[in-house]
Amino acid sequence: MPNETSDLIDTFYEKDNQIQTKQVSEQIIRKSAKAKYQIFDESEFTRGREVLGDLIVHGMIASGGTDIDWLIEHKGSFIILEFKGFHNDKINIAKGQMIAYEKLHEKLNLATKCYLYVVGCDDIDFSNPDSTIWIFEMNQWKTGAIPKNTTDIYGEDTGKQNKFIVYREYMDEISVEKLRDLVDSHWKEFE
Repeated sequence: MPNETSDLIDTFYEKDNQIQTKQVSEQIIRKSAKAKYQIFDESEFTRGREVLGDLIVHGMIASGGTDIDWLIEHKGSFIILEFKGFHNDKINIAKGQMIAYEKLHEKLNLATKCYLYVVGCDDIDFSNPDSTIWIFEMNQWKTGAIPKNTTDIYGEDTGKQNKFIVYREYMDEISVEKLRDLVDSHWKEFE
């Protein structure tokens, strides 16, 4: 005699699995238009970064360093974006990098207009306009709307900190599409 309990469980999970499969297949994931710029030779792009990596060598006093992820100039005004990945609902920004961004933002806004955004993201598909990101603008940082934590407020012992810790809860949640619209609105503002 077959085990009725086992049959019932199998039937239940099989049915449950069919419902989940149907729900997933009914979800529509939008895709963005084709990327405006593409890396045509990935090996050359990688080689260029590796060559630059050989610039700082053991024995030098200088170390570290960072880059600007996306700098847009239009008619003398600027939009700057720095992308950071979340880890335990927080991003880390090197103190030196943030100080440089503060000064750059300040100096550019004396002579022209500059928006500087820090964008926090999880493992994301930027080709999906509905994907979620979190942002803050440098003015929020300067006014204290974003706490300038150098130690983890949740008690994680991370030792000596040479970075700022920014928590997701203090950032604005928007979609990739909204970020694109925001960048385009600044571009139009610069006209």
